[in-house]
Amino acid sequence: MIEKRYEFTVSEGKVIEKIIDEEAVAVNHMILPKGDRLPEHFSNAPAYMIVSQGKITLQLNEQAAHVYNIGSIIDIPYNMKMNVANEHDETLELFVVKAPGLKSYK
Repeated sequence: MIEKRYEFTVSEGKVIEKIIDEEAVAVNHMILPKGDRLPEHFSNAPAYMIVSQGKITLQLNEQAAHVYNIGSIIDIPYNMKMNVANEHDETLELFVVKAPGLKSYK
C-alpha cells in the first residue's frame, strides 16, 4: 500500500486531536459544543482553519471577533493571538492545517 490513512474522531462531544504531526504539515481536528472555547494562544505556524460544521467565532490579536460559517477557510498568519469559540447553537467542527516549517509565506 502506497498511501497512508489517517482517521479522525466522529463525535457530538468535545474533541481536540492531532491527526498529522510531521515536519512539513500538521493537521488538527476539533469539535466544540455550544459555549465551548479554546484557551487563548498564539499561532505557532501559518495555518488554515477549515470550518466543516457550525460557526466559529474568531478573534485575532486585538481586532473585533468575526464569525465564519460552515464552508469557510480562514488563513491565519504566524504568531497571531487567537481566541476561538463556539458561541452558537450548532456544534462547531473544524480542521486546522499548519505548515510548521514556515514562519512567513507571503
